Amino acid sequence: MKLLVYLLLFACTITATAQSVKQELTGRAPELKVQKGWLNTDKPLSLADLKGKIVLLDFWTYGCINCIHVIPDLKRLEAKYKNELVVIGVHSGLFTNEKDTENIRHIILRYGLEHPIVNDGDFKIWKAYKVNAYPTQVIIDPNGDVVATTTSEGQLGVLNKIIGETAAKFRAGGTLNEKPMTFALERDKYTDGPLAFPGKILADAKSNRLFIADTGHNRIVVSDLAGKLIEVIGSGQPGRQDGGFETARFYRPQGLALDGDTLYVADTSNQLIRRVDLASKKVETIAGTGVQRRQEIGGPAATATLNSPWDLLVVGRQLFIAMAGNHQVWVMDVDKKTVEPFAGTGDEGLKDGTLETATFAQPSALAYDGKNLYVADPERNRIRAIDLSERKVRTLPNTDIDPEVEEGSLTQPKRLQHPAGIAMVEKNLIIADTYNHQIKQVNPDTGYVKTLFGDGKYERLDGKKARFYEPGGISVAGERAYVADTNNHSIRVIDLNGKTVQTLTITGLQPPKNNEVQ
Repeated sequence: MKLLVYLLLFACTITATAQSVKQELTGRAPELKVQKGWLNTDKPLSLADLKGKIVLLDFWTYGCINCIHVIPDLKRLEAKYKNELVVIGVHSGLFTNEKDTENIRHIILRYGLEHPIVNDGDFKIWKAYKVNAYPTQVIIDPNGDVVATTTSEGQLGVLNKIIGETAAKFRAGGTLNEKPMTFALERDKYTDGPLAFPGKILADAKSNRLFIADTGHNRIVVSDLAGKLIEVIGSGQPGRQDGGFETARFYRPQGLALDGDTLYVADTSNQLIRRVDLASKKVETIAGTGVQRRQEIGGPAATATLNSPWDLLVVGRQLFIAMAGNHQVWVMDVDKKTVEPFAGTGDEGLKDGTLETATFAQPSALAYDGKNLYVADPERNRIRAIDLSERKVRTLPNTDIDPEVEEGSLTQPKRLQHPAGIAMVEKNLIIADTYNHQIKQVNPDTGYVKTLFGDGKYERLDGKKARFYEPGGISVAGERAYVADTNNHSIRVIDLNGKTVQTLTITGLQPPKNNEVQ
């Protein structure tokens, strides 16, 4: 089953713009029989309890970028049909880490989900509904019968039409329940702190500055390397607005790149690249229209449509972009103000070769050693290397397992689980092995992997036996590595010589006023 799901995941995502309605399951909708638990509700839900409502089942797994792209569409439908529709997220976790109910709880908070979620980690509901791809949406009418099944992202128009027609039909028949339902949300149990789900981090030894993508707070935090707060960029409220630091708005920013007093920001959920002038304290948009579209062509940066830009890296006058939503690496010429695909066909996969023929799987982090551009490919648990002179892509090589240490090569999926952060440490790469809750090191020439910290259990624990919780970003300054420990809402500092970890306190930092984690 696991291999089948892998194949289905990588096959489905290339059809993100398809508008087909599938009808693989008809008749009475199977009941939601689960054993792993519910979230965003104080009790399990059954279809019998929801008789009279239109129900939309969203089959997803939280590491899949295409599934994440469906979330805004679900929110629009929930707002439009608040009296007629109940959305239920069926979380059929692909990776082992995604089957953990507590981890799903964190993703609910991270993305502000307000509908019930059922943990279908054993795929019982998935199988009952004959689902074969992420993401899939199933619509059930007020009588409890399946109306339609759609697959892939980009189905808002189709879903809106089907739900509207179903509502009109059953309203006319007098059997539509239009009494709104409320649920006990996970966010009501959450206490906000100085940081919320920090995604990426950039440490600059030269200027003694630390830049943090405070993703859940929709802002960038700047401190010195010891944690003294310097300034906050952005109001903290989600949105798209240029201007001064206090009024500018971001929406779930991720990757950061520094060039002198210019900070580039991957404004991920806004589908934009922003430029921050640290001297004049101004934010401006330099690439993207704000529209997310699967478009594998470039052009003038101001009119190009981007697709979940996740990380950035400056090489000379080029700004490389890990374009997670397109499964490509893009490049921006900051002088010519153009942006275009650099590597990858746009299909999701694991294929080496030339820049034009290689494939990636949700690239989410970048690093550079002066010759090679390294790419973290989390959906295939791999680290890739792009030789910028030869213009070729390769996967880091296999190697024998050291009999003295239970470690191995990057080509064995069990060794990495959805790595989302990488950085250079001398001639090695240091990796935020996100779903394993570990920090690892790899030799790019041999592919040999060594675990530096973490035993696979999630927790915030400092010291020589430190633990992390889904670390998403990592950066190195001198003899220290700084980690965005995402689900711990913390920045962790690794002493690379002393082999110890400490949690960084950012003096004076407060959460935004009147803020809800977004």
